[in-house]
Amino acid sequence: MFKLLFVRRFMPLFLTQFLGAFNDNFFKSALMMLITYRLGDAAGVDSRILVNAAAGVFILPFFVFAPTASDLADRYDRSDLMRWVKFAEIVVMAGAALGFWLGNIWLLMAVLFLMGAQSAFFSPAKYSILPQHLKEEELIAGNGLIQMGTYLAILTGTISGGLMILRENGIYWVGGLAVTIAAAGWLCSMFIPPTTPIDPKREVSFRIVKRTREMFADIIPMRRVFGSMMAISWFWLVGSVFLAQFPTYSRLVLGTDESVATAFLAIFSCGIGIGSMVCDSLLKGKVTTKFVPSAAYGIAVASVLLWWVSDRPPVAPGTPEIGAWEFFARPENWTITACLFVIAFCGGLYIVPLYAVMQTGAGDKVSGAIACSNISDSIFMAVAALGAGVLISWGISIPQLFLTMGPTTFIVGLLVSAL
Repeated sequence: MFKLLFVRRFMPLFLTQFLGAFNDNFFKSALMMLITYRLGDAAGVDSRILVNAAAGVFILPFFVFAPTASDLADRYDRSDLMRWVKFAEIVVMAGAALGFWLGNIWLLMAVLFLMGAQSAFFSPAKYSILPQHLKEEELIAGNGLIQMGTYLAILTGTISGGLMILRENGIYWVGGLAVTIAAAGWLCSMFIPPTTPIDPKREVSFRIVKRTREMFADIIPMRRVFGSMMAISWFWLVGSVFLAQFPTYSRLVLGTDESVATAFLAIFSCGIGIGSMVCDSLLKGKVTTKFVPSAAYGIAVASVLLWWVSDRPPVAPGTPEIGAWEFFARPENWTITACLFVIAFCGGLYIVPLYAVMQTGAGDKVSGAIACSNISDSIFMAVAALGAGVLISWGISIPQLFLTMGPTTFIVGLLVSAL
């Protein structure tokens, strides 16, 4: 698996992707902290509203630009397209640095939208170039490394941005580092080997609704591809539910401080990374969904167990919060840690083969399949956020919310077994 990290067919793409994912989360985390502690009140807007609006602003470009991104990925050399996108990221991050310096929340929100846009254009090219540079028996390993790198980038970017922005002169450090990372990503992209355009005569459409409908019409008849796409979107729904609840779960259910929520993020990210790596060893390069249903069942069982071990009396008001060291020193908390790791580990086993099935099964429609997947993922994550909010407003506890992921994911496993 790791031998791919030493070949030009993969390593520059891996580094480009890692740096891009790091920068996305580095900037988002810094912005969320700045909104919460400084800019929200200064702008006269409730910081909670701004934080949720920011999440929507980042996702919106995946709806708006997915059709155009798919057309561009088919019309041009995908390595060239990625270089254009990475160069645009340097300009966008320069705008972020200016926004931090001015303390202008609206400029920073515009930059967040543009960051989402460059990610939306990068994604179809990134995933659809893998079948052009890798042999079929290397796709599981390649996708596994991409997923591992992505979640490590999410972890390190989120923690670094949040810690750095509120320090003395943090806005200058974050702005400068964001531009530097973007430049490093563009430099890495210069070494991605060229590819042959799939359809040099492809018309690049800006009719969003019409082109989106056409893309889905191409993909839906491909039963395995469409089924894999829906299963991937379910993974993002489940993942977003857990990641979004970690802070409140840690504070309100477990009575811990933010260090435990950060530790949970680390456990989740590392679990997915390890599961992604193990997937290649289990499948030995064969593109198959053989272990995907079992992985879904593992997520389901661990989610139910997490609810069970989290069934505790409410934290009494005024109870001092405990830190990560004290929390993990208590044996009764080890089961919680194990459940979270198993959910994430099974998530890595679950998602990697599904991407490989899409890449091999969609043929020359692979960029359209990835664009459709991005749209579907965004819809599922929006539903997750809305659904979780509604359920909590109805009195559902956070552990009970985790419980709902059990039977629903078990059903998804049954459906995937029919692919």
